[in-house]
Amino acid sequence: MTPTIERDRIRVEARLETLLAATTDAQRAVEEAMAYSALAGGKRLRAALALAFCRLACGRDAHALDFACAIEMVHAYSLIHDDLPCMDDDDLRRGKPSCHIQFGEATALLAGDGLLTYAFETMLGAATQPEVGWTRAGEAALCLARAIGVEGMIGGQVVDLDFETHPPKDAASLYRMVAMKTGALIRASCRIGCILGDAGPALTERADIYADKIGLAFQIIDDILDVIGDEQTLGKPIGSDRESGKTTFAALYGLDRARQIALSLTEEAKAALQEIPGSEELLLLADRLIARTW
Repeated sequence: MTPTIERDRIRVEARLETLLAATTDAQRAVEEAMAYSALAGGKRLRAALALAFCRLACGRDAHALDFACAIEMVHAYSLIHDDLPCMDDDDLRRGKPSCHIQFGEATALLAGDGLLTYAFETMLGAATQPEVGWTRAGEAALCLARAIGVEGMIGGQVVDLDFETHPPKDAASLYRMVAMKTGALIRASCRIGCILGDAGPALTERADIYADKIGLAFQIIDDILDVIGDEQTLGKPIGSDRESGKTTFAALYGLDRARQIALSLTEEAKAALQEIPGSEELLLLADRLIARTW
């Protein structure tokens, strides 16, 4: 990642540690499971996008930090539930045992629920900051809620599960599923940064284009890495898509064509921000995402 994004990752990690510190005895097991998954590492891409677009819009981002952390809590919740036996049934996440392997299925389920609800508590709790206020906090929370509901991330997961027994009939169906399952949260991250930075319609529209393009490119690279990636580097099993019978971009187009599509999407994402002063870190981030090996 870029030096700025790396600094953002460190800031987000530190704040998450504070937010997720265990505070009770009776609920300690679920609090520890929440922290275990949310602090397991990762790129912190979504948090970084929120902070970067806030900076792009208003030149500062301290008031956006808790919102960035809330987005990462939601992402961690989705991964806990994705790994459950009733979903993808994965035993490894980021090089560590999945939450349900470490803490048991019931506790993992509750940890995911806990992270989801705490994310919204965190966002609305930040409304008292002078630079946020209830209007912006509410708008950000509504943006996130819409992105992860049945018209977004959850809906995309439903379609993805259905694809295991009813493969998509065309590429358009696969694109729509990815736009919901993966892309919606990435778009919300960029939008929340715009909301907190008081961006105008022009920048918000460009943020949407950028997010849509890198969201698709990100998933295509994930599909490619599931075929050719290194399990130790990725921190999760490879080949799981093929074993579960999923239709992916790599399976649909082949590795070379899939990578070409991801490269084209990345260039389109960069073009959306190319003329905006201060967008350099987001342009570099797009390039780094397409070149990643994890």
